[in-house]
Amino acid sequence: MTPSQHAPTPGRPGIVDPRRATVILVAMAVSTFLFVLVEGLPSGLLTLMAPDLETTTSRIGLLVTGYALVVLVATVPLALWTKRVPRRWVLSATVGLAAVTTLWAGLADTYESLFAARLVTALAQALFWVAVIPGTVGLFPPRVRGRVMARLALGNSLAPVLGIPAGTWLGEHTTWRAAFWAVAALSLVIFVLVIVLFPTVKPSEGGASRAPFPSRRRLGFQLVTTALVVTGSFGLITFVTQLLQDVAGYARSDMPWLLAIQGGAGVIGALVVGRVLDRHSSGSLITAIAIVAVAQVLLWALSPNHMFAIVGLILFGGAFATVPPALSHRVMLVAPGSTDMAVAVSSATFNLGIASGSALGAALTATVGVRAVPAVGAVLVLLALVVALAENRLNPPLPVHRHEVDAALASPQPTSPPAPEGSA
Repeated sequence: MTPSQHAPTPGRPGIVDPRRATVILVAMAVSTFLFVLVEGLPSGLLTLMAPDLETTTSRIGLLVTGYALVVLVATVPLALWTKRVPRRWVLSATVGLAAVTTLWAGLADTYESLFAARLVTALAQALFWVAVIPGTVGLFPPRVRGRVMARLALGNSLAPVLGIPAGTWLGEHTTWRAAFWAVAALSLVIFVLVIVLFPTVKPSEGGASRAPFPSRRRLGFQLVTTALVVTGSFGLITFVTQLLQDVAGYARSDMPWLLAIQGGAGVIGALVVGRVLDRHSSGSLITAIAIVAVAQVLLWALSPNHMFAIVGLILFGGAFATVPPALSHRVMLVAPGSTDMAVAVSSATFNLGIASGSALGAALTATVGVRAVPAVGAVLVLLALVVALAENRLNPPLPVHRHEVDAALASPQPTSPPAPEGSA
């Protein structure tokens, strides 16, 4: 491919041929799905992995915690180290490394070897998140940024609620290792697509290199919201299979179809949010957080009842699938300075929530029992809702008209006065 084919279109920075951009978007959505899947896969397979590796389910749960801690610590330093490297090379390197290390995890014969493989994969994921959102979103016009973000984050959203059930089903019918091998093979396919299709563009020249309405104050609110809602949710995500077995009374063989129901709700939620995110970014996030809190309360109070446990799963899966794209879209709207660095900080915060949530879930499960996990999670998610509401209360509303977003990106300073969010 010639250099001119890799360059942004004049006057429309970062945009490539729409068909090519769409193929890249699909490939990157699949890659986000695979990264999040391999991060959370032990939560669906913990009752299979623990006896095979001669360890406890709590230690298998810590595989998620350790992974997230590496992403948390490494994301910002790696973002600084690669800030001038074209996203094509960053993304191909991270996806290729993930393919190798996930294969290693599937071949590991000890807990320690598996843990080491996951830590290296986590380094690849840390750098992947820095590049994938600004790099992919920048291929499209800014006025559809929310829609593209939702489609990109579809993989991120669906991995916990669709990928993990599929991995659990595969593990139940073969071996837990087969799920890791499948992820490694798909990651290799994405590696080839990135090398062939992704444009070679400097990060500073991408179409999403800066936000239309930068605000350090709003970003601060977003980071606190992210930490609370993810911490409050990932205890349940990590230990949901144990909750369903120990409290709701389902058999281990029921896990694939139960989690598939949750995944189906997630598909619907992720598709719906893509249609409204550009016009209702704040409302989408607040609604999702509120429903996640209600679902966790329901699972805590009524999960011994088979039917209420299913209702709770559906609500949780459908709502949580919309949280990552809504959070990412808000960050891309208000990031001060480089969006790459804002995404890096946001990703680190997200993984702080994953690590904290899975560790909290492990501690609660080992001490007072798994039923306490959704109860404590609901409290944290409700705190996230308070912070999200406070952000809107204490800051001017953001514009949502397409021409206002375009004008803000074309000018050195944010547009003023803003039109209220949600206006037609």
